[in-house]
Amino acid sequence: MPAVRRPVGATGPQAVTISFAGFNRAWAAWIGDRLERRGLAVVYQRWDPPDDVPLADCLRDLLLAPGPVLVVLSEWYFQLGPRGHEEWNSALRDVVAAEPERFAGVTVTTAALPGATTVFAAADLTTVGEQEAERRVLTRLGLSAEPLGDQGDLRRGPRYPADSPDIWGGVPRRNTRFTGREPLLNAAYHALQEAGRGAGVVTLHGMSGVGKTQLAAEYVYRFGAEYDVVWWVSADKRVTCRQKLAELAPALGLSTGVEYGERLRAARDALRRGEPYSRWLLVLDGADEPEQIWDLVPTGPGHVLITARNPEWGEHNSTLLEVPVYDRVESVAFVRRRAPRLTYEEAGQLAEALEDLPLLLDQTAGWLNDSDMSVDEYIALLEDGIDQDVVKISADFPLAFQTGWSILLNKLRETVPESVDLLRLCTFFAPGAIPVRLVRDLPPEDLPEKLRGLVDDPVRWARAINKLRQYAVVRAAGVGEREVHDAVSGEGASGAPGDALYMHRMVHQIVHQDMPEQDHKEFIEVVRKALVRAEPGRPTDTRLWPRYAEITPHLKAADVLQSTDPAMHTLVLNCLRYMYLSGEYGAGINLGRRALEAWRDLLGATHPRIWDVSYHYANLMRAVGDYAGTEAIERAAVEHLREEKGPQDLEHLRAAGGLAADLRGLGRYEEALEISGWILASFRELLGEQDSRTLNAQNNLAISLRLLGRYEESLDLHRRTLEARRQLLRPRHAWTLYSEINYATDLRLLGRYSEAESLQSQSARVHRMVLGRENPQTLRAEHNLALCLYRSGERAKASALFTQVLESCERVLGENDPLTMMFAAGQSCFAREHGDIDRAMDISDRVVEGYLRMLGENHPYVAGTRSNHALILRNVGERDQALELTENALTDMTRAVGETHPWTLGCAINASALRNITGDAEGAAALTGTTITGATEVLGRTHPLTLSARIAHAADLRGLRDAQRAEKFEQEALDDLAETLGAQHVHTVAARSRIRPYWDFEPPLT
Repeated sequence: MPAVRRPVGATGPQAVTISFAGFNRAWAAWIGDRLERRGLAVVYQRWDPPDDVPLADCLRDLLLAPGPVLVVLSEWYFQLGPRGHEEWNSALRDVVAAEPERFAGVTVTTAALPGATTVFAAADLTTVGEQEAERRVLTRLGLSAEPLGDQGDLRRGPRYPADSPDIWGGVPRRNTRFTGREPLLNAAYHALQEAGRGAGVVTLHGMSGVGKTQLAAEYVYRFGAEYDVVWWVSADKRVTCRQKLAELAPALGLSTGVEYGERLRAARDALRRGEPYSRWLLVLDGADEPEQIWDLVPTGPGHVLITARNPEWGEHNSTLLEVPVYDRVESVAFVRRRAPRLTYEEAGQLAEALEDLPLLLDQTAGWLNDSDMSVDEYIALLEDGIDQDVVKISADFPLAFQTGWSILLNKLRETVPESVDLLRLCTFFAPGAIPVRLVRDLPPEDLPEKLRGLVDDPVRWARAINKLRQYAVVRAAGVGEREVHDAVSGEGASGAPGDALYMHRMVHQIVHQDMPEQDHKEFIEVVRKALVRAEPGRPTDTRLWPRYAEITPHLKAADVLQSTDPAMHTLVLNCLRYMYLSGEYGAGINLGRRALEAWRDLLGATHPRIWDVSYHYANLMRAVGDYAGTEAIERAAVEHLREEKGPQDLEHLRAAGGLAADLRGLGRYEEALEISGWILASFRELLGEQDSRTLNAQNNLAISLRLLGRYEESLDLHRRTLEARRQLLRPRHAWTLYSEINYATDLRLLGRYSEAESLQSQSARVHRMVLGRENPQTLRAEHNLALCLYRSGERAKASALFTQVLESCERVLGENDPLTMMFAAGQSCFAREHGDIDRAMDISDRVVEGYLRMLGENHPYVAGTRSNHALILRNVGERDQALELTENALTDMTRAVGETHPWTLGCAINASALRNITGDAEGAAALTGTTITGATEVLGRTHPLTLSARIAHAADLRGLRDAQRAEKFEQEALDDLAETLGAQHVHTVAARSRIRPYWDFEPPLT
């Protein structure tokens, strides 16, 4: 027999929580008022579950409140977030069905709801009057439904939501796809409620198409139950506003004459006095000219809600609330309601392309929903402009975006024509933050006549900026009031009025298309000259990077690649250099590719600028691991320049240096060393020892030596390079700091851990201050510091730093960047020994696959990371598979870099361990024996890798039951470990405990 459901409030609840969607606030307010009149405490909880929290958990959270939970059920309650009916049904069965005495419901819709909502046993309020609705609510909660009689609360409460206010005029229909805006609606409500008598005026202001009218309409429907009069006035013109206000007089039942001037006075006087109604709401929609109609705004006990592009309503005793574009979550939800066929990912793509502007999202999503075109194709189509043929006009946004802006631009031409000139000029900067002060920095002779007077005259300039701001065409920073949008700041910003503007991408597009040819020719040259003048000329100076960050986004909009001006070429080349040094690899590669293509067409395939741009382009491609691609570019440049200018030419030497870097990336270290050697010799001969280019070549030779395992020679060269750079450049120059990383790395590879940590710790702090925390070079410094800490035994500090650096690099450069894979390899090794073996396995899989994809089967990095992976397999018990993998890694590494390279010797230590634990004690002992010989020859008897081989060999001898020799080898190795690293160093302690050593491959950047 089924259980009998008891009324939720059978024991008489003292508190009720009402959970509701914002769309149904009026129902929640009315129900709450009915309950409070009967002495209950009511808690209002607007339902808006986070997307990343399971639905069942959100429902359980409702139970944290005391007493019953009354849910106002409508389709809106179930549309918040990316949840389908299946997930809802599951959560309702799990949570609500398990607590039938805590949950109750009322239904305020006839739309289809998830089937499991039957667990609420909801009272239906959709087709009944106020008294019956109240009775059903009370009965569902187990409360007495007897009338209160004379003892009841006689105060006026919210109107029953199914009833309209006594007077209701001109209000547009409710937008059933209205989305989000909860903070704005609440802010407007509280601003009006808390205002004193006569001061209840709020202005919703923002750019055209941002949804101000829709927001005002939603406010009316959501809070209209609290008013007796709701009157909507179209206020774009004074005459229309007067007429609509006058029409309120007969609606209020006022006795007046037939002249609308008399009716207007009577209506305003009635509103002021609050007779016959004191609870009134007047909406002035589209009131963009406050100077024209501010005197028509009534005072009194009611409220006025204004929508306008113009924020100057703040000067007329109005509270300003700026209406921004949607946030991304709101955009996606809105697009999904407008175009249900789109996925959440596709909705996000569209929102990003349109920068979350509601009007455009409505009209484009509406068109897409009726089309089978993909979102990618549609976005590509929009690159050429918003055409009337690819939008769908809805009743909610009845004016096409392009039409609305054309009307606005015509109005600007009639009032302040120079503002249109300024607006057109801005379209030769990129949309978004526009540093127009760069134009004001130009000398007058570089400006066309129509701009000269505007730029030279601060009054005219401010007037043009103000007019654009009033119409919300742009957002302005610093025109006599607070900054209203994030704008470019930092070094070089002068702070004068109109220094920085912000223009939406689609506004930028429409203005740019609507431009006379002569203006196009003149204005593009102005912006090009402004960018050239603003370029600092020193891309290696980190103090100037904020200025480069300001100008590089605008190169494409100014079409600088189509200029034959040498100054423009220098601008592009210096920006490419900045992008490489600052880690803006993706944008730099895009600019470099376009520059190569454009300049080949414009200047010819062998023009000197082609080799300049090829050099910078190759640096950027090399930074993301495309070594094969850069080798082809650099080899072509080397061959051409050697033939044309000779082997001692500086440009040829620069290109040859790039080729050597490519060879290092490809694992061809001997070839790279040979080229690096003669490049350094040539630079020394041509420029001397102390030229920065000579020092760069010396640095590169040292890196080639390190990659060949010649650590002492590398250390010596890096030390000399560091000392020279400290003198020639400055201690905080990026190249000096880079030398500190290199020198500390060599110290660490030689086992001088304390020295390495001391230098790298100080250098990492300076890197963070000078280059910023997320610069790739800073991340390299911190990763090397993590390795130093790890080798020194400070594992807790190392662990936090390994994790932090990897997360930062993945966020900044992506998972497949060479730097990210280098950091991931280190994180995997650390996690294997001191953390989560499953995480180590997952990361190691990705690292091996990434290097295989980037570098190919025969590269030493693939062999090295496979050796690391074998150690993980060993730890999880896959010994046979681990042995096979480590033996193959040893063979591959030997073939790639030779038998006595430290990497090969390290692979041998790992292979010997697998041989030992799989029963091949003789093979293990033979391998560790030859490893000791090679390591002693290459690195020395007391190098940590040699000591690891000696400890391992002692273990192998024990496996062969040669206890005497094992004891001798072990004791000698332990003595050397204690003397070299210290008796309490983790490696010494582990060896003393007879924990077999292993070797981690650390893939370096080249």
